[in-house]
Amino acid sequence: MKPPFLTIFLKELRETLREKRNVGLLLLVTLMYPIMIGILMNKIIDRATRTEREGIELAVIGAAKAPTLMAQLKQRNITVHDTAPLDEPAIQAKLQEGKVVGVLRLSDKFSDNYTAMRPARIELWYDSAAEKNGQRREVEEVLEAYGANVASARLLAHGVSPATLAPIEVQRYDTGTNASRSAGLIGSMLSMLFFPAFFCGMSAAVDSTAGERERRSMEVLMAQPARAWEIVTGKWLMAASLAIFGLTLELILAHLVLGWLPLEEIGMAWSLTWFDVAMVCIVALPLSMLAAALQIALAMNAKSFKEAQSVLSIVLMLPLLPGVVVSMMDLKTSLWMYAVPMLSNQTLLRELSKGVELGALPYLLTFISAALPALAIVAFAGWRMKSERYVLAV
Repeated sequence: MKPPFLTIFLKELRETLREKRNVGLLLLVTLMYPIMIGILMNKIIDRATRTEREGIELAVIGAAKAPTLMAQLKQRNITVHDTAPLDEPAIQAKLQEGKVVGVLRLSDKFSDNYTAMRPARIELWYDSAAEKNGQRREVEEVLEAYGANVASARLLAHGVSPATLAPIEVQRYDTGTNASRSAGLIGSMLSMLFFPAFFCGMSAAVDSTAGERERRSMEVLMAQPARAWEIVTGKWLMAASLAIFGLTLELILAHLVLGWLPLEEIGMAWSLTWFDVAMVCIVALPLSMLAAALQIALAMNAKSFKEAQSVLSIVLMLPLLPGVVVSMMDLKTSLWMYAVPMLSNQTLLRELSKGVELGALPYLLTFISAALPALAIVAFAGWRMKSERYVLAV
């Protein structure tokens, strides 16, 4: 003979799975975010590598006046198009075509000023609204390097060492790894991966409590030979199972997407292994159970189905608060973060994505931080279920 709570669990699960529209919506929401991450990261990679793949097209008016500058531009994989003189409207029209990153126009007196060692004006026309800011910066770097070389040559011609203008020399050493660099960008996206724990079981929790109370089927269920805690446990496990399935599916899909993307093209890496993903899914089980317990307890307390939906829609925002507060305060990762539900899961996944070696304590704290509140909430809901006047709102 099955335990009563298991019978209730199977009964509620069958009724939930019969609602094809709700199941389809849950799957859509679960699959949507990892796919969005993949599309966004792929767009970032495409922009970052566009210069290497396509090169830089630059229109130059008066290119013959500065042959050395033209040579330096070509050395940086910048294709120079010698263009006839254009007025301002014609330059704007050329930039709007989007074929060149900018228009470089040398003034009519460029050669005379250069020979006389006076500032020789070079105009760089560009469209800041175009998605070519990175390519434009490369052109500007060439212009700055060209100006520095000319200045050095003029100082040497006057018997002055260029080192006089550079009293210090700064050498930079970047010790960051690909994984740690990627944590800054990807880490901000990872927090939303745990959202299905609070979303996937919400509709089932509301329907099995406030919904059944409005349909008067709760009275029939309470008339059965099942204790209050068994009824609550069955409904809790049903909502938690949907949350666990949605969260696990989203984490697996996110791992597949991020592992497939060529993040090394932009100096990043996704260092998680399947074992790491499995451990994250295991310690996230109590988070799904905590979300389901909270939703069951709040929906039971609501006096109508609509009120339960309204309350739980507001509760959906609560899991995001710890991560937002920590990011706004710019706090460093500390051990206490693993003792805060939801924040502990986000912190654990972010540290793993950096390639940090974690001991057993962060996993244990992450598991316990959600498991203990979940059991306490279920116990409270079971105690309140004993009151028919409270549950049936009579």
